[in-house]
Amino acid sequence: MAETIAKIKEKFETSEMKQWSQLQQMYGSDDRQGVKKLLEKYKKQQQKYEQEILRTEKMKEFEYKYQEYSYICGIDEVGRGPLAGPVVAGAVILPKEEEILYLNDSKQLSEKKREELYDIIMEKAVGVGIGVVPPARIDEINILQATYEAMRIAISKLPVKPDLLLNDAVTIPQVDIKQVGIIKGDARSISIAAASIVAKVTRDRMMVEYDKLYPEYYFASNKGYGSKAHVEVLKQIGPCAIHRSSFLGKILGK
Repeated sequence: MAETIAKIKEKFETSEMKQWSQLQQMYGSDDRQGVKKLLEKYKKQQQKYEQEILRTEKMKEFEYKYQEYSYICGIDEVGRGPLAGPVVAGAVILPKEEEILYLNDSKQLSEKKREELYDIIMEKAVGVGIGVVPPARIDEINILQATYEAMRIAISKLPVKPDLLLNDAVTIPQVDIKQVGIIKGDARSISIAAASIVAKVTRDRMMVEYDKLYPEYYFASNKGYGSKAHVEVLKQIGPCAIHRSSFLGKILGK
């Protein structure tokens, strides 16, 4: 008697993906339509997984290029453009011996995927550092210098000192570690992508908390960026304590 489709599905679900090819061969001659659909489903999943492995390998170009360095650290920031909230930088040293799939520029990932990857990065990374520079400091020294400051803070909070920094397009002043700036680095380096995700999730969570203090500005949804609703509220009631005064001149007509 032929195995039930439910039983075949169970075998796929309880097997490692590297065993799926063997299962495909085992049930490939089964003429039942339900089995054919099942096999096609898992074949597509396997193909997507293999494509992701290739994509991730491509994103290791710079990690391979500088593989003689023991601790390669990716650096990225989030929050240069918003009208409110801090600028946040992430510094991440990934393990060389363990693969983390689906790393990408945080803007290319769903919120759910970013949260999942954040937990994986925090668990598996050799080191993670986070730098936060508040709005008042941004107003004091300007957003570019505040970004550099956030990056230096993030580096200083790493549990080990990196040998090499892979940065998203910038060279950080006042840092005595070799740096490589990579244009669109968060989409070209797994280390920078990981830093991008850590910074984005950290800042988004902060803005959700600020929303509880200042609900009228909709920070949970706009994350401090100049959405239409955010700008309208600013014009009606003015800024709150976490707005960047230096960003509001044109909006408030000052």
